[in-house]
Amino acid sequence: MASSLKFFVLLFFLFSFSYARQSVKPRALVLPIHRDEPTHLYVADIHKRTPQLPVPFVIDLNGRFLWVNCDKQYLSSTYHAPQCHSTQCSIANTHVCRTCSSQARPGCHNNTCTLILLNPVTRHSGPGELAEDVLSIQSTDGSSPGPVVTVPRFLFACAPSFLLEGPLPRGTQGFAGLGRTQIGLPTQLASHFGLKHKFALCLGGNGVIFIGDGPYIMQPGIDISQLLSNTPLIVSRQGEYFISVTSIKINNKNVPINSSLLVINPRGFGGTKVSTVAPYTLLESSIFKAVTQYFANELSSVPRVDAIAPFGLCFNSTNITSTRVGPGVPNMDLVLHKDNVVWRLFGANLMTQARNDVLCLAFVDAGVRPKASIVIGAHQLEDNLLQFDLTTSRLGFSSSLLFKRTSCANFNFTSRA
Repeated sequence: MASSLKFFVLLFFLFSFSYARQSVKPRALVLPIHRDEPTHLYVADIHKRTPQLPVPFVIDLNGRFLWVNCDKQYLSSTYHAPQCHSTQCSIANTHVCRTCSSQARPGCHNNTCTLILLNPVTRHSGPGELAEDVLSIQSTDGSSPGPVVTVPRFLFACAPSFLLEGPLPRGTQGFAGLGRTQIGLPTQLASHFGLKHKFALCLGGNGVIFIGDGPYIMQPGIDISQLLSNTPLIVSRQGEYFISVTSIKINNKNVPINSSLLVINPRGFGGTKVSTVAPYTLLESSIFKAVTQYFANELSSVPRVDAIAPFGLCFNSTNITSTRVGPGVPNMDLVLHKDNVVWRLFGANLMTQARNDVLCLAFVDAGVRPKASIVIGAHQLEDNLLQFDLTTSRLGFSSSLLFKRTSCANFNFTSRA
């Protein structure tokens, strides 16, 4: 906690001078996002550069920072690559100097700093240049968008174009990392504008990211920040977000699983990670078998059909009723750090329409020795509000907003604060 406080204070002083030039002190910031249907990844258009233009980024909850392809048409009069051993390089925690044999351009300068970049979809990595440039984002009072505000020297990384190979949304230029690092998107924005070090994620076909504290008001006038339960947030050395799931229940009955898999061991294996780039929740093989078998038993009245990859359990959907919170199937509880702190998942987050008349349990077998025993995927997060408090290391979660007759698509982006 002391080290976290130290870097928040450092960032505050680093950005305080440029913030003093802002004419608007925002209460919070807001960023619209949408799901790309072919890839099931979530995309935000972030305005960068001079002149400004919207650049599409894939949202990566556990990414360490924002990185963008600079090999193709990165044109900006305000691009700057900090010198090696500069304050910016120290903040980015990189002390590796780089040279570039080609003509100087964004992403290619001598005596600048190197960052190692990761495409979390393909797992390919490569070196990139630490850089800074203008970034703009809308402010909000929590109920509608306000004036656009600007960070003149937002730190990010310039990536080689090969890192964008793979099954990504069309036109994507990089990844926007929300991980808890000194140059993660939420930390830089909160520090620059003097906001609380919190951000909230609300995924859906259309959704929203808030930087700063609530209220987060969804139509018809519901402050969803008031619906949160809380659990400790476990942050890895790489800035990734984990929570403590201690057991799983289906229809209020315990699923028999090896509880030792739910704890992160000294080698960093095990535990439960939260992810926006895993389309569906991944379960270690023995957990997957236990969960699917137990779920099938609890839904034995519905005819099963052949499984459709990547899923392992599918049903004839004509025999499943529809409810306000999705298909009428047994609920699933993730029991957290205390027995009375439960993240309940309902049909909309448990099932997916694999094809006409076929609903599948939206969980995937992750194999025998995955790094994390459970990775809570994006389908399970949709229409649930998650608030990440980076100062106190707490995760707030709402369960399904559909119960409140609202959703993550219901933020009012059409009128101005």
